[in-house]
Amino acid sequence: MHEPALDGMAQTPADRREPLLRAGNTNCGGCGMSMGLNMLSRALGDRAVQVVIPACCGIVTAGPFPRGAYGAPVVAATFASAAAVATGLSRVALLNGEDTRVICWAGDGGTYDIGLATLSAAAERDEDVLYICYDNEIYGNTGGQRSSATPRGATTTTTPGGKVGQKKDIVGIMAAHRVPYAATVSLAHPEDTLAKMRRALDGKGFRFLHVLSPCPTGWKSEAAEGVELIRLAVDSGLFPVYEVEDGTRVTVNVEPRFTEGALARYFQLQGRFRKAEFDLEEMGAAIRRNWDSLRARAVAAPSPAAAPAG
Repeated sequence: MHEPALDGMAQTPADRREPLLRAGNTNCGGCGMSMGLNMLSRALGDRAVQVVIPACCGIVTAGPFPRGAYGAPVVAATFASAAAVATGLSRVALLNGEDTRVICWAGDGGTYDIGLATLSAAAERDEDVLYICYDNEIYGNTGGQRSSATPRGATTTTTPGGKVGQKKDIVGIMAAHRVPYAATVSLAHPEDTLAKMRRALDGKGFRFLHVLSPCPTGWKSEAAEGVELIRLAVDSGLFPVYEVEDGTRVTVNVEPRFTEGALARYFQLQGRFRKAEFDLEEMGAAIRRNWDSLRARAVAAPSPAAAPAG
């Protein structure tokens, strides 16, 4: 059975290929990774792909051998080697004259932390790889430990009193490598998500997408509220939606509304922040300073795709 078209978006024949994420997968209800894989499946169309997945929830998704829940060839890599394995596949495809997109699909643990060395090396060499980080802000597959993507104040199994320190700016790190394309992705804005995924799929060189991926288990949130949480993160300015070309040209794709109460609501809906003591006024001021910096870097002409959050 094919998924229904997104609101206002008709399906095309290319959308009706075998889904990347099949029914019967092992993902939890409300998993942001599932949403991301379904959006990527729509973006793929009839493109030939190979997928590399390191140790993370994504590699458990497939289920037990001999059956698998992925509708594309998948290579399971070690935690640290996804970008290196993808580099090898990409170069072999080039030698064979194949028009194959090689995609890394990795969590924040294998991106921000354990896999950062090979990620940086592939980016510096400008390998022809699309690297997608679904960021659930914890090591979800090994018990919910903190990663350097975990935000300040969040409780995890290794930060029971709340994490001290800020979340790492992974897109800033990728932009510093001067890669052709790096972008953040809000699954609450499907048109922008599909446009970025399709652009990244059709590009050349190293491309990087950062997807905020709610995890009901780790975030202690309701499974049905994942999209609302993403929307609140964008609306409050906490999760900027933007893209960077060649490490220098910055375009804001979705403007935050800075709606009163959005930031507080974001924290209230997640049990992982119940022990945190936030000065919301101070946090809001820090978010606006971050936006002042981002806008200062943005290209002079606003992107036609830019739209207010909502």
